[in-house]
Amino acid sequence: MQIEAAAPGQEIGRPEITLRLCRGVRRALTDWGWSSVTEFWLANGRRADIFAIDPAGRVAIVEVKSGLEDFRCDAKWQEYREWCDEFYFAVEPDFPHALIPDDVGLIIADSFAAEIVRPSLEAKLAPARRKSLLLGFAMHAAQRLHRLEDPMIRG
Repeated sequence: MQIEAAAPGQEIGRPEITLRLCRGVRRALTDWGWSSVTEFWLANGRRADIFAIDPAGRVAIVEVKSGLEDFRCDAKWQEYREWCDEFYFAVEPDFPHALIPDDVGLIIADSFAAEIVRPSLEAKLAPARRKSLLLGFAMHAAQRLHRLEDPMIRG
């Protein structure tokens, strides 16, 4: 896997890195049979960078980190774990892997692809929470698609 380089003299900022990593992770998730959305709000008020479901209804959350500073200033990531069966950090290949806690999954990504270098420990969501999350995912995805098809829609 090779990261796209910025043009000489051009700095790539955190939002652009995050966008690129999200794109690569979501492409890989699709290849693995998962469906995903970005910026999915959870009932605890946190927003998952990538929220994904597989055909069996398992839920994964991927927290995308654009760099070391982004990772170090994130004190909220533990709050995502009770909302998924699998939790991952997605980072660029040159990110120091040893900083990622051993009990979470690790995905290395670029704009085009991603690979799991350490699987997530699996948890099991309660059935009621799973149902709520899957319905929320369906509503979120349908509303986003509707807004794309009809920019004049409200809500």
